Amino acid sequence: MANVTVRNIDDSVIESLKALAKANHRSLEGEIRHVLAQQALRHTRLDDFRARTAQLASLTADVPQADSAILLRDDRDR
Repeated sequence: MANVTVRNIDDSVIESLKALAKANHRSLEGEIRHVLAQQALRHTRLDDFRARTAQLASLTADVPQADSAILLRDDRDR
């Protein structure tokens, strides 16, 4: 595994990370690893989500779609 050194992190950021680490029963280093991993994977998860939704939308491409706001209003008026 690689090592990374990050300098000049604002003290308030460190305090927030320490609080998160404590709440999640992790060390500060473990919390930083967790936050970095989550953010690094976020883009991949978002791309996967968009691909899945596009695939689902293609299944009903020929079906007219209703505006969800209209459907919600109609449901509330019942």
